[in-house]
Amino acid sequence: MRGETLAARLAEPPDWLEDFVAYLAAHHCPARSCVLITTLSRLLEDEHPNHPQSVLERARRPGRSMGSLARALETFFTQRGLAMATDQDQRLASGRRKKRIDGAPAGMRAAVAAFAESMLRARDRARRAGTRPRADRTIESALAIVRDLACFLDTQRGKRDWALVDVADIEAFLAELPNNRARRLTVLGQFFRFARNRRVVLVDPTRGMSAKRYRGFRGRTLAITQQRALFRRWSADPAAHPHEALFGLLAILHGVSSRELRLLEVDHIDASDRSIHLGKRPHRVPLDPVSWTALQRSLHHRDTLRTNNPHVIVTRGTKADRRAASEAYMSHLLDPCGLPAKMLRTTRLADLVNTIDPKLVAAAFGMRPEGAMIYLADHLDDGRLPDHLAEP
Repeated sequence: MRGETLAARLAEPPDWLEDFVAYLAAHHCPARSCVLITTLSRLLEDEHPNHPQSVLERARRPGRSMGSLARALETFFTQRGLAMATDQDQRLASGRRKKRIDGAPAGMRAAVAAFAESMLRARDRARRAGTRPRADRTIESALAIVRDLACFLDTQRGKRDWALVDVADIEAFLAELPNNRARRLTVLGQFFRFARNRRVVLVDPTRGMSAKRYRGFRGRTLAITQQRALFRRWSADPAAHPHEALFGLLAILHGVSSRELRLLEVDHIDASDRSIHLGKRPHRVPLDPVSWTALQRSLHHRDTLRTNNPHVIVTRGTKADRRAASEAYMSHLLDPCGLPAKMLRTTRLADLVNTIDPKLVAAAFGMRPEGAMIYLADHLDDGRLPDHLAEP
């Protein structure tokens, strides 16, 4: 009714208006649909043209979220080829880069900003050349490392000029997080080579420094007793959220990663043999009864949201479109257990690699052989010895 009233009030209603009203009715409750149509009416009745691309741009809100109406319009228009997607992701990435640059001390901030611009230009060249460009996350991670170094120099070394940095400063900074030495040193080498070319520094303090480190497996894993407690929680405790239970069981039993589960769609499920297709794994993964029950709980939870989103993990923010759940949502799913999701996958991979042939594990998980080899350990916890495995 609200859509018909709007169409009757417009002198020239757009051709897409009726279909968009039907789209809103299928993806939102009546009250929410009416609110969105009312907001849309203000855009269609102003002095600007009602071309889909123009309407989409005017519907966007400033800030981190472009608004429910803009998201609905973007999904509707792009699916039908009426408009191009917005640059919302680029705007958010720009804001994250600016936040990291502003976090550096004032006297060292200009060089960090120039380094960010050089990485963006290099990414544009890589795109034009058809090579592998840096992702936004890679650039943001590099800026965070340079920002952390600048803050370290300012607060702990009393240096507020890049030209004063020496090898001892870099070594002291790398010693704070020895596990990240290789990544941090790589980024700092890139930054100081850039700074030397720009005459910000006369000497590259990272030149000749080595990123060599102990190559054995040093990841954190769960003891058998911890695994049993978590298994009981996710298989028998109804208070555990369906998404938490599914993520936990698939990670601890099948080594699923956050990305694999986040991108899992309903079409990837084969009910005939109770198997699913995960990420780049070459073969379907058969599920045990407990994991299959957890998957059914998540599908039932998805049905309660009345969504057309094709993914198994659907949130309140994605139920109205076709996006996968955000990485931030997945990273906090296991917060009630106080454990990072990576530890569960690491535990499973370490157990498999140290029990059977690592190459077979790599083939089953769609990994490179060298990726599986890093989980080989030269030390075995007492809790994994046969005598201790028999203990309750």
